[in-house]
Amino acid sequence: MRNRDRPGVDHRERLDRLYDEFDTASIRSLRDFVELFPPVDSTAALERWETARADYESRNARVADAFGDAYAEIAGRATRETATRAVDLWEREGRAVNALVLDVDETLRSAGGTDNEIPRETLHLLTELHDAGVPIVICTGQTLENVKGFLVQGLGSELVHSGELSVVYEAGNGVFTPGHGSDTKQLLYEELAPSVRRVFEQVRSSALGDAPTAVARGCHLQGNEFSVTLKPNHETGSDDARAVIDEALRHQIDSLGRAVAEETGIEGDAAGWARSFYASADDEIAAVLDRVDAPVPRRVDVPEPARELFERVDVGYYEADAAEITSLELDKVAGVEAAFDVLGIDDPFALVMGDSKSDLRVMEWVDRHDAGIAGAPEHASEVVLDHVRETDGLLFDRGDAGTPLRTVLALNQLAAIETERRR
Repeated sequence: MRNRDRPGVDHRERLDRLYDEFDTASIRSLRDFVELFPPVDSTAALERWETARADYESRNARVADAFGDAYAEIAGRATRETATRAVDLWEREGRAVNALVLDVDETLRSAGGTDNEIPRETLHLLTELHDAGVPIVICTGQTLENVKGFLVQGLGSELVHSGELSVVYEAGNGVFTPGHGSDTKQLLYEELAPSVRRVFEQVRSSALGDAPTAVARGCHLQGNEFSVTLKPNHETGSDDARAVIDEALRHQIDSLGRAVAEETGIEGDAAGWARSFYASADDEIAAVLDRVDAPVPRRVDVPEPARELFERVDVGYYEADAAEITSLELDKVAGVEAAFDVLGIDDPFALVMGDSKSDLRVMEWVDRHDAGIAGAPEHASEVVLDHVRETDGLLFDRGDAGTPLRTVLALNQLAAIETERRR
């Protein structure tokens, strides 16, 4: 429910005075230095850290004396622009964020700006939000083992196993929520129809074994539990990777057609059915098939039993990166709903951050249910950017996931001020 009543405290006016009267940029710089200072064995460095900490605590105390602890916390985390954005959100929504739903690649981390590592600042802010009682749902297309590795390394085993963090992996195929007994790992793909699961098993078995030589030598099968993803052995984004992934897409589509024909028992041009179905549904796939000289029947009647299975299976093409077969019945939304259920979040108001169409589905879901706000990096898919702009969400620079997280910290402080005032 949107906030219909103006808050009793004029946060905008008070924050404007605070930012006018104090050098908050220096306070934030000192705080970041103190909190992000790496462990070192140097007396001189430790003395510098102690001096910075004393300076920060002194400056912060003066702000707290003048405006209160909560406003001091906002100024110590957020720029004037970020704090103003938090006030806008508070006046519109009137709610604190009580969950984070976060994509990883090109959202929390970006190969273009952070060496493909989650920045220490972002990891620290996630820890701060978690410690403040905001559960974290990592929502990614990556495998579970890959995600667990960098989460434990970056956030620490204690946080990951706190019972307040969940991983939606392989874009919704499974959910892993440590510390929840029998609900710790949920294999959502096991709930699919047996016919669909058999089709995936067949496609997986032929992914490399029956592949053309160029695909068999130039690709590897990603270690997914359910989806079938072929990745290039060449450097992602290179011309060689583009060429082999184009060939891999054709192979995946043809394999899917044969698997569907075998499952339905219908004889005919199985590869032609699949090429026609997916090319007509996606212009990019049609263009790839044309590039690799894979004929697409112009007019073909796909048998209804085969069409019904095709309509439950998605073909994904990621240029020079991956050719993938996934279930249309399993997506990040299904995974997030399952994660919220295990975490006990029955009235969510989440910040959903991501860059791709699979993330967009979660953003649209929270928007329909008035259950959150969206955030995206400036290089996200255009449809994602359109949604974030239309819903007045949070856009941020490449590699700067810290800014929307700081906005949430400020928003939640405003909510805490209002809660205290109403007591």
